Amino acid sequence: MKLGAFSISLSVKDLNKSKDFYEKLGFTEMGGSPELNYLIMKNEDHIIGLFQAMFDGNMLTFNPGWDQNAQNLESFDDVRDIQKHLKNEGVTLDKEADETTSGPAHIYLKDPDGNMILIDQHR
Repeated sequence: MKLGAFSISLSVKDLNKSKDFYEKLGFTEMGGSPELNYLIMKNEDHIIGLFQAMFDGNMLTFNPGWDQNAQNLESFDDVRDIQKHLKNEGVTLDKEADETTSGPAHIYLKDPDGNMILIDQHR
């Protein structure tokens, strides 16, 4: 199963303070919008998303169809196929994608310790 690009999504209290902190660790802005309360930052192949007042807690994020530079992959596993696989494996999903659609969609699930996982396909 190909999950695509990996990042950690952090729920932050102050977007500007968090941006300044992660810049000191060598991260640079690669996407997002401060006006929309989020930034995507990168250091080599490591990606973090900083999200102010968008969700509670932190989560692991996977983006099927993208590489670590948010470039489209030629082939990838569609989120609906990933969903079917997980359900066949007995994994409970907190939010499912509509399997009658195609294109962008996302699913949520939690690991055994309650850590949130987002599988978010943008294309």
